[in-house]
Amino acid sequence: MAVVIPARYGATRLPGKPLAEIDGRPMIWYVWEKARRAKVPSRVVVATDDERIASVVRGFGGEAVLTSPDCASGTDRVAEAARGMDEEIFINLQGDEPLMDPSVVDAVASPLVAEPEVLMSTAALPGDDPEEYARPSVVKVVVDANGDALYFSRAPIPHYRDASPRLPGAGPGLPGAGRYRKHLGIYGYRRDFLFRVAALAPSPLEEAERLEQLRVLQAGYRIRVVDVGHDSVGVDTPEDLKAVEERICGPKKR
Repeated sequence: MAVVIPARYGATRLPGKPLAEIDGRPMIWYVWEKARRAKVPSRVVVATDDERIASVVRGFGGEAVLTSPDCASGTDRVAEAARGMDEEIFINLQGDEPLMDPSVVDAVASPLVAEPEVLMSTAALPGDDPEEYARPSVVKVVVDANGDALYFSRAPIPHYRDASPRLPGAGPGLPGAGRYRKHLGIYGYRRDFLFRVAALAPSPLEEAERLEQLRVLQAGYRIRVVDVGHDSVGVDTPEDLKAVEERICGPKKR
């Protein structure tokens, strides 16, 4: 099993994002280090479109492969890298997730290892914060009785018609009144299914919500959702970078 970290240089809101420094180290090092500390995967590879990123990764002892600059998404980049690898299970850990706990990587891997019928997996964090619940930047997911995703949305789902989000919920991991699942941007795939997903055309629901995983559901496939106990913060903007650095290093003294 391998973790593949897609890392694109030309991010619109934060160019050179994987190399942005956090406490003197490039952000990609933090992502790689978290993946390296996971117990289940045996290999960690950074898939990038830029030799500058590849050189930095190799400089701190990591493995990097160059992929096409034309990859439309992280999934496409992971699939391209996977074609040159022998592993049968791949974890897609985004290169802008420096706070993703190693245990989350293992949790996403677990159903793929234990259940041959599971083709794809992801993670969610149960929550009950009404402000986060309403925030479009926080993707929510609802699941069926088997733990497979029914839908992902930027809207508050499930919608509690008769309950306030501040009403007491069920126990951890079991949404009740006022509880929801926050989706974390990490995915696991079986090899052949990864290539199948990369070949899918964008779907209407995906384009409406701007959520790539919806093309998988709309095509009729299942995604197993694993509840985890650790949150993560993706980095899209300089403000996100500052917030992550404060979480890692603490607030800077003036």
